Amino acid sequence: CLQTIFIILVWDTQNKGEKGLWRYVEPGQKPLSWSTRLKIAVGAARGLEYLHCKANPPVIYRDLKSSNILLDNDFNVKLSDFGLAKLGPVGDNTHVSTRVMGTYGYCAPEYAMSGKLTLKSDIYSFGVVMLELITGRKAIDCTRMPGEQNLVAWSRPFLKDRRKFVQMVDPLLEGRFSVRSLHHAIAITAMCLQEQASFRPLISDIVMALEYLASQAEEKGRSHSRTSSSPSQLDVKVDSKRQDLENASS
Repeated sequence: CLQTIFIILVWDTQNKGEKGLWRYVEPGQKPLSWSTRLKIAVGAARGLEYLHCKANPPVIYRDLKSSNILLDNDFNVKLSDFGLAKLGPVGDNTHVSTRVMGTYGYCAPEYAMSGKLTLKSDIYSFGVVMLELITGRKAIDCTRMPGEQNLVAWSRPFLKDRRKFVQMVDPLLEGRFSVRSLHHAIAITAMCLQEQASFRPLISDIVMALEYLASQAEEKGRSHSRTSSSPSQLDVKVDSKRQDLENASS
């Protein structure tokens, strides 16, 4: 007999105070602090972690972008708009073949070219969101000069040279960030944006690394010290990636 499986997603009704992340980078808005940006990154990563690691079968979001990241007044994150979400591969399958959909500027290159969708496709999109948080720029901005309209393409030369990392930062931060924290955040971003999907990290590792960075930034903002957990496994990989970037540029 023929069986039909329906997937029902249930979430809280959007509160009046919630608005998309992209609204915070509009001209005239008060700039987000570095610690707040890391908090948002952690929240978005945790949302993806639930879809990838706790949902059974796993779910590929397929349309992660700043306008789908809702924030309340305390900058807690809710992921919205699951209209393009797709059940991930199960068993021995490595990918799901589907018609290419999503938002230009956020789509992973291998998915855009072949229609082969994997969990790592979401990781690439997350890397684009990280770039937006770090730079204060939009993924695609046609108001900018040619060569600066596509955020990922513009950022590639900076990602390869740690001496240029600071040049990427949103000028509205006015230097109010830890350089070490910035270097780690950019290294995580660079790994997410690897053109070869298999080189991108797992979302669980990203969550651990970002949680550590966010806790350090919060501690510094409060200007007091306490015992903190050790860096995650990905944090060690971040140091290695940072060294690779330095060696490549020397």
